[in-house]
Amino acid sequence: MSEVAIEYCVPCGFRDRALSVQQAILNGLESDIDELRLVMGDHGVFRVTVDGETVYDKDEDGDYDVDGLVRTVRDVL
Repeated sequence: MSEVAIEYCVPCGFRDRALSVQQAILNGLESDIDELRLVMGDHGVFRVTVDGETVYDKDEDGDYDVDGLVRTVRDVL
């Protein structure tokens, strides 16, 4: 089992985005993970990690797709 973390920028207003990703991951992968955390950040961060490995970073990957993120997390798991 694994840990998924979603780090998001509070000042940027990315909370709704983080909550959408969290809900989608729970809907599709809840039985495959041990922990799903939301991590508050700043400086424009929006990053998803699985067991400490970055699987999505807004600065590197650009636009995000919720379904695509769930597929990526599933592939890493």
